[in-house]
Amino acid sequence: MTTAFTLSHRRDAMAFREPFRISGYLFESMPAVVATISDGEAAGRGEAAGVYYLGDDPDHIERELEKYRARVEAGIERNELRDLMPPGGARNALDCALWELESLRKNTPVWKLAGGAPPKPLVTTFTLPAEDPAEILRRLGDLPTLKAVKLKLEGNLASDSERVRVVRAARPDAWLAVDANQGYGGDDLDGLVAMLVREKVLLLEQPVRRGQEALLDNWRSPIPLAADESIQDLVELEAQHDRFQVLNIKLDKCGGLTEALMMAERARQLGMKVMVGNMAGATLSTAPAFILAQVCDIVDLDGPWFVADDPLAASLYADGEIMVPARLWGAG
Repeated sequence: MTTAFTLSHRRDAMAFREPFRISGYLFESMPAVVATISDGEAAGRGEAAGVYYLGDDPDHIERELEKYRARVEAGIERNELRDLMPPGGARNALDCALWELESLRKNTPVWKLAGGAPPKPLVTTFTLPAEDPAEILRRLGDLPTLKAVKLKLEGNLASDSERVRVVRAARPDAWLAVDANQGYGGDDLDGLVAMLVREKVLLLEQPVRRGQEALLDNWRSPIPLAADESIQDLVELEAQHDRFQVLNIKLDKCGGLTEALMMAERARQLGMKVMVGNMAGATLSTAPAFILAQVCDIVDLDGPWFVADDPLAASLYADGEIMVPARLWGAG
C-alpha cells in the first residue's frame, strides 16, 4: 500500500563569497530550492538550483513542484517520478528527497541503496573564474590546499592563453582543466587546443555552444573533450556521445541521482569517461552528487566552498580532496 507524503519547499539565497565570472555571465549568487518529502515519521531533502541557461531558475522549480504536488503527495517512487517529470531542478530536488526518505525508512544509507561501496574521500577540482590574470592568481591563493584546478575561459584566445599560462606557471604540479562554457567557434578550436597542449592542460570542457555540436564533427582534439551543456540527460547522451570523450553529469541537468547513475553506467558502455559537477550549491546538493562521484573518473564538487553561508563547507575539504559524511544526508 502506497504511503501518502507531505511536500514542502523553501528557497535559499546561496550568495557567493565573491562574484564569479564565466563566459557570458557574472554570478553573485545562485539561489536554490530545497524540497522536503515527509511520510509523517521521516523526511528526505533535496536541493536544486536548476539550469540557468535553460530558464530553469528557482521560480520555475517552484512552479514545477506545485504542478506535481498532488501526484507526489499521493505517494510516488523514484522510477515513477522519472517517468512523470522532465529533467531539471524540480525533479532533482524531489528525486534526492526520495532517496533520503527511502534511506531513513529502510535504515540503509543511500550509498548502499545505490549498490555502491562506503564512500571515500576523492580528489576534487577547484574552479577559477574568467578574470584578469592578477585576479586569478589572487583567487588561487585564497583556495584551500588543492591538487586539481579548473579554469574558466571567456572565449578570447589571446586573453585565455594568458590566463592558462599564469595558472600553469603558478601550479606546475596541478592537474589542470579548462571550461570554455560554450565560448568558442569552430575557427578558433585548433589554436585553442594547440595552446592547451603547450600548457599541459588535460581536459577541455564544452568548447562550443549547445546546439552547435556539429562543429566538432570531423575534428579531433589532442586532449579529451568533456560535454557539459551539450548533454543534459540519457536521451542527449545517445545523440551526442560520439563527439566527446568525457561526460560531465550534473544532477540539476539530468533530474536527480537516479538518472545520473544510469547515465554514468551508459557512458561507460559507450566508452566515455565520467565526470561529476555541480551548479554551485551548498552541502545538501553536493551530498547526493558525492554518491555519484564514487564511480567517476573526474570530480568537480567545489560548489560549497564558494557559498558564503554554508557552515559545513570548510569541513568537507582537506588536502585537495572532498569527503561528504553520510550523516549529513542519506545516512539511513
